[in-house]
Amino acid sequence: MKLVKMSLAAAVLLGASAFAIDNVKVNGDAKVFYDTNTKDYTAGGVTDSGLFDKPGSSADTALRLGVTGDLLKGVSFGVTGYAISTLGLENNLVGNVWSGAHGGVSDGTVDASDLKDTSWVSELWIAGTFGKTTAKVGRMELDTPFAFSEKWSVAANTFEGAVLINQDIPDTTLIAAWVGKTNGYNVGQNTTATIGIKNSTDTGIDGIMGAGAEFYSFAEEGAYAVAAINNSFKPLAAQAWYYNVGAVADAYWLQADIDCQLVKGVKIGAQYADMSPKGLLKAHGVTKDSEAYAFKLGYEGIENLKVSAAYSKVDDEGTLKISNVGTNNLSSAQSKLYTEAWWNYGYVGAPDAQSWNVTAEYNAGFAKIGAYYTDVSVNDTKAQSVTVVDGTDMTEVALTVSKSFGPLDTTLAYISTDADDQNKENGAGVGTGRRYESVQAYLTLNF
Repeated sequence: MKLVKMSLAAAVLLGASAFAIDNVKVNGDAKVFYDTNTKDYTAGGVTDSGLFDKPGSSADTALRLGVTGDLLKGVSFGVTGYAISTLGLENNLVGNVWSGAHGGVSDGTVDASDLKDTSWVSELWIAGTFGKTTAKVGRMELDTPFAFSEKWSVAANTFEGAVLINQDIPDTTLIAAWVGKTNGYNVGQNTTATIGIKNSTDTGIDGIMGAGAEFYSFAEEGAYAVAAINNSFKPLAAQAWYYNVGAVADAYWLQADIDCQLVKGVKIGAQYADMSPKGLLKAHGVTKDSEAYAFKLGYEGIENLKVSAAYSKVDDEGTLKISNVGTNNLSSAQSKLYTEAWWNYGYVGAPDAQSWNVTAEYNAGFAKIGAYYTDVSVNDTKAQSVTVVDGTDMTEVALTVSKSFGPLDTTLAYISTDADDQNKENGAGVGTGRRYESVQAYLTLNF
């Protein structure tokens, strides 16, 4: 008897044919990401690392394969799988990987015995549309202001739950969602230090997922969210969100973005966010709200050019950051505030953070060019039990060049980081960080 090996795509397509599933589509991508920097690394003493040296370099590869189809009229499904591998690069070229899903470390260093190639099902959902109402249930990506899939690394975090969307009211979208589980790093454990899950890991530079990308209860008790998005006045898009995040917090997000009618090409935005601790956090003495507001002014009146300037301010007494609660909120989770940096996440949403961001993006024809400047200062924080302290300032300058060659997307990035809590002298505290440089390469083959 011969053994027949079948790819995931072939297996799903065969099943689709057998059960008369219609409109089957297969999509995916293969990624190779690389980062190298000039930070100092300590291993029995300070080791200076130059660009492309092993201690200061990280690389990862990922394969994503997705299949969608129609089960019957108005009912569809989706399945997405991820596989990540180091390709053995840690043996000679790099000292770390991007994704924490590879596994943890046992002795404080990363070596070949710690890193595991792994694969998992990141999405598995079914959706039904009845009139102007759509319900989606299962494992899926989310994109909401406080709980979302971070898609900037080689693999994105996902959630298990249900989403209901209704558009019966003209120019209005109503959303209700329940999240029960997630594979995001540090989400749900009842401690004052982490509110995190139990699959934490020291491996990987992205801080998105824990070892094995395993799913755990979201915020101990799950979370609810409701939202309304309105576009009755066509130049204005207004949205309001409320979250009941289990035993952690209640949260609110208000945002309005308008195309200025007086000056063509001018765009104006405003955001307000609030996170109010409750339950386990209050029981551990965390009682202060985290609040933030942000403003953005953009101009797109010149062909192929987009420029913007943004400002945000976070109050000085909260604990939770105004950033993603679906990943490592108290560390480097990405934020939806207008001022978010291009690379150094975890700063603009921190207590007492005052942030500026200036962005310019130009499509030059032969390539897309981006320039990004972010400045964050923390001067007088009164935050409760949080790692960010007074004087934790960060300045980032990022330059990118992107070019597509058919299905292949490429990006080369240069980043200059000057952060008081990064690249510190051996044994020194916050405030001694020194500027360092990073060079990154992104290759994504779409199919």
